[in-house]
Amino acid sequence: MILFPAIDLKDGQCVRLKLGDMEAATVYNADPSEQARLFEEQGFRWLHVVDLNGAFAGHSVNGKAVEAILAVTSNPVQLGGGIRTLADIENWLEKGLARVILGTVAVRDPDLVREACRLFEGRIAVGIDARGGRVSVEGWAEASELGAVELARRFEGAGVAAIIYTDIDRDGVLAGINWESTLALAASVDIPVIASGGLASMEDIERLTQPDAAVLEGAISGRALYDGRIDPSAALAMLDSVAGLGS
Repeated sequence: MILFPAIDLKDGQCVRLKLGDMEAATVYNADPSEQARLFEEQGFRWLHVVDLNGAFAGHSVNGKAVEAILAVTSNPVQLGGGIRTLADIENWLEKGLARVILGTVAVRDPDLVREACRLFEGRIAVGIDARGGRVSVEGWAEASELGAVELARRFEGAGVAAIIYTDIDRDGVLAGINWESTLALAASVDIPVIASGGLASMEDIERLTQPDAAVLEGAISGRALYDGRIDPSAALAMLDSVAGLGS
């Protein structure tokens, strides 16, 4: 069970949004690379990064900040937000990313995702962001008619390394993970699923240690880490004690 600390990038800074609203951003660190270094020092072994501006623009906007993060951390980094072409994917992987997250393009051009999985084996994740069970795209600005499970099943057998499932209605508001929909999605596909949106407390960390949550690859935490609601060392120790391996 991997606990992924999140760095969301807006205008070159490390922020957290409330319900995906770009106007409701709280700046937590003006230097994202410093934040990445801190997370590594705290014992985290992965890093989840999102280019928020890029998700809306459809192309990389905070590239310099991402490169600065890659320069200071030895942890594997997964990045999403505005990555829409094979050239974008190859460029970022060559820069040192462990994994690229494809969201909007997974809805718009699923064949591109399948081709990326073929070309870059084990390094492509799909981001499924849903509101009311329906997938949202373009930085959550547009709703689609696709259900989250339906989209996930389109990539069964394609070689997707992981699905990152975000319940938009819980993102950034510390409401707790939507366990019902997250576990249902994980049970519906063979692709590893990472829970995102709402992780709020040490009680949520404890919930990740329960047997039914073992279907998940891990969970992403943002605001709760920044606000001190989750203690990094205690959380990692709790997950390590259950898994018996790195978190």
